[in-house]
Amino acid sequence: MNRLKSDIPENHGLPSKALSRFFDRIEEKHLQVNSFMLLQDGQVTARMWRAPYRPDSPQLLYSLSKSITSIAVGIAADNGYLQLDDQVINFFLERCPERISDNLSKMTIHHLLSMNTGHRFNIYNAVTGEKDWVRSFLSMEVECEPGSHYSYNTPAAYMLSAIIRQATGQHLVDFLMPRLFKPLGIERPVWETCPMGIAAGGMGLSLTTEDVAKIGQLLLDKGKVEGKAVVSEAYVAMATREQSDNRHGATEIDSAQGYGYQFHLGRRGCYRGGGSFGQLCFVAPEPRIVIVATAAFGKGQSQTLLDLIYEHIIDELDRSHIARSLTADSAALWQRFADMEYPVPAPHPIPGDLPDLDGRCYRLADNPERLHRLDFARQGERLEVRLCYEERENRVLEFDFRLPVHIQDTFVKDLAIHRQEAVTHAVWHDSTTLKLILLYIETPYCVNYTIQFNERGIDLHFHINVSLTLRDYRASGMLVEKDLRSE
Repeated sequence: MNRLKSDIPENHGLPSKALSRFFDRIEEKHLQVNSFMLLQDGQVTARMWRAPYRPDSPQLLYSLSKSITSIAVGIAADNGYLQLDDQVINFFLERCPERISDNLSKMTIHHLLSMNTGHRFNIYNAVTGEKDWVRSFLSMEVECEPGSHYSYNTPAAYMLSAIIRQATGQHLVDFLMPRLFKPLGIERPVWETCPMGIAAGGMGLSLTTEDVAKIGQLLLDKGKVEGKAVVSEAYVAMATREQSDNRHGATEIDSAQGYGYQFHLGRRGCYRGGGSFGQLCFVAPEPRIVIVATAAFGKGQSQTLLDLIYEHIIDELDRSHIARSLTADSAALWQRFADMEYPVPAPHPIPGDLPDLDGRCYRLADNPERLHRLDFARQGERLEVRLCYEERENRVLEFDFRLPVHIQDTFVKDLAIHRQEAVTHAVWHDSTTLKLILLYIETPYCVNYTIQFNERGIDLHFHINVSLTLRDYRASGMLVEKDLRSE
C-alpha cells in the first residue's frame, strides 16, 4: 500500500509549540475533532485519532465526497469519455421531460461542477424523494440561465456520478479503482447509492483519514503521484480556481472566496473539500501543506477551525518558515496525540439498589424512531438491550458497566441504514437513571439513551450529537408483564 511518510515536527518548518497551541485552542473552543493529519511537503508531521477512532476505520465524508467526484470527472475528461461543455440532457434523452426548457438545454457538465446550474432554490428533497433521481433532477424548473446564479446543489454532484456511469458504463467506484484509488494505495471504498444503484456523488463516500490525506497530496502535487499523472494538471488548476461567485449572502469568510469545481476556495490561495459537521481536506499550495480532519461540529464551528488553521499553522509558517522546535517539545506533542480520547463518562460504581432488569420488557409510546419496545437482559456487569421496531429489524446492543464494548450495529450513515462498528458505554447515574452511550466510529454520531425507571414504566430520552435526518425525542414506556424477548 502507498503509505504517507511520517516524521516528527522538528524536521520541518512548523514548531511543535505552534501545533500544541493550535490544539489548546481547539479544546478551548470545544471543537470535537475526531482525527487530524498535517502534511508538510508530503511528510506527515502530525497525526491524531481520538480513541476509539482508529487509523484503519473509514469515515463518512458527507459533501467532501463531491471533491472526489470532481476528480473523477477530470479523469473522465482526460481520457475522452466526456467534455466539460457537454450538455447534460444529451446523456439522458430518454429521461428528459416532454418539454425541455431553454435553460435546461443550456446546462452543461461545467455548470454541474461549479454549482451554477440555474436552480434558484434547494432541490435536494424534491430530487431525492423520488426513486429515479436523474429523471427527477431533469424535471426540476431551471429558473435562471445556467452560469448566472451560484446555488449550492448536491443533486448536481449526483448528476456528475450519473453522467460518468452513462459515459463509461461503470459505477463511479469501479471507474475510480484503477484510475485513482489503486494508484494512491486506497482499498475499495463504500459509496452510498441512489435507489437505482448509482453512486450518490455529492455525498455518501467513506474513506480513512489517511486516504483523504493522500487525495489532498495528489491535488497539491498537481494531479501526480510519484511523478505519474493521475488527473491532469490542467484539470486540477481549473477545479481549484474560481468558477462561480459564491459571495452573495455568505456569512462566513471562507464561504465567500469563490467556488471551483466541487471545491471551496479560501484565503491566500488555499482551497478545500468540506463535508457536514467538519469533515475537511484543506490544501495550501504556497506553504505546501495538506490538513485533513474528521469532526462532529455544530453550526459555525467549521469556520472556527479554519480560523485556527490560518492563525496557528498558515501564519506561523509565514512568520517562521525555518523555525525548529526542541525534541522534547515534539515528544510531548506526540504523546498528547496518543492520549486523546472521546469524552465519555467514566464508569460509576453500580448502586446496590438497582431495579431487577433481567427479563423486563417495556412497551413504548409513539416516537420518531418507531421504536415500540425495549427488552433487557442482565448478567452481572453485562447488559443486553434489544430494541424492537415496527418496520425494521430489531437491534441487540451489548454493554458492560466496567468498560467499553465494541459491537456491530445497524444505524444510519448519510443516506441509509448500514451495519457498522460502534463502541458502547453504560453508566448508572443513580439507582433509577441509566445512560447508554453509542459511539459510531465510522461517522461523527454519538447517541445517548437516558432511561429513567419508575415503578411501572420508564421515561426514555434519545439524543444524538449531530444529524441531518434524526432528531432528539422523549417517549414513555410501560412495563409488559409477559416476557416477550422470544417473539
